[in-house]
Amino acid sequence: MKQAEGIVVSLLAGFYDVETSSGIVRTRARGVFRQKKQKPAVGDYVKIQVDDHGTSYLIEIAPRINRIGRPAVANVSHVLLVMSAVQPDFSLQLLDRFLTFFSWKKVKVSIYLSKSDLATEEELLKIKKILAYYEQIGYPVFYSWQDLSAKISKMITKKQIWTLAGQSGAGKSTLLNHLKKGLNQATAAISTSLNRGKHTTRRVQLFPLGQGFLADTPGFSAIDLTPIKLTDLRNYFVEFKKASVNCKFRGCQHIKEPACEVKRLLKAGQIRQSRYDDYVAIREEISTGRIPEYLK
Repeated sequence: MKQAEGIVVSLLAGFYDVETSSGIVRTRARGVFRQKKQKPAVGDYVKIQVDDHGTSYLIEIAPRINRIGRPAVANVSHVLLVMSAVQPDFSLQLLDRFLTFFSWKKVKVSIYLSKSDLATEEELLKIKKILAYYEQIGYPVFYSWQDLSAKISKMITKKQIWTLAGQSGAGKSTLLNHLKKGLNQATAAISTSLNRGKHTTRRVQLFPLGQGFLADTPGFSAIDLTPIKLTDLRNYFVEFKKASVNCKFRGCQHIKEPACEVKRLLKAGQIRQSRYDDYVAIREEISTGRIPEYLK
């Protein structure tokens, strides 16, 4: 029997396509994974075995850095978060939820604003003013696919897996078409009555880009933040974490504590009110253990 190592680049109907040094091998997973309640995911580094009949099996999964999304992508290094200017409308609340979620998962994020050409000059100016704050606190922002396309291959370093994320209809598949010409990912019109799109990506797949991979995934329609420990939430707002070293109390939650640096910066206009409001709203969500109905 022969063995090889590789990375799972696609999953469809129970088959795993594994990219190895000698090419892509289509495999099935051994039953032992079901017994261990493990399920291989796209992005997993794995070991495969080819039996005497030429049938390939996935026999071992290497330890993961993380596993995010449904369907899941493993070992994600960076998220390219697609936020639409319009259709669906730009949502600060949704942006903060995504950033909190990925901060919790210890994944870096870059932001791409899609559909800028469909927004009015006034709408676009307002959004750019908002996103300038996010650039200031450390999130790279791209406003055109041309700029992103020119830079992304150099940004994805060896063995890194980047994944697209964003609500349905935000334009992830359209962006992927630009980044990887010839893929012709299906795109779909937005439901104007729901102000959101339908999922056009049906499976997770990795595409070689730069020195690593870019994953196309179905859109996140809801993000569950309730598993986050309430006292840890403050650490997932990057500017809060940075400011908290100057709070009077080490465990300051930035709510009613005296001499809170976050509250001081908020009052001084150096922290956006919307960021703080979303922090308070997510605290309430975690406390009650329920995702608000309008976010489901």
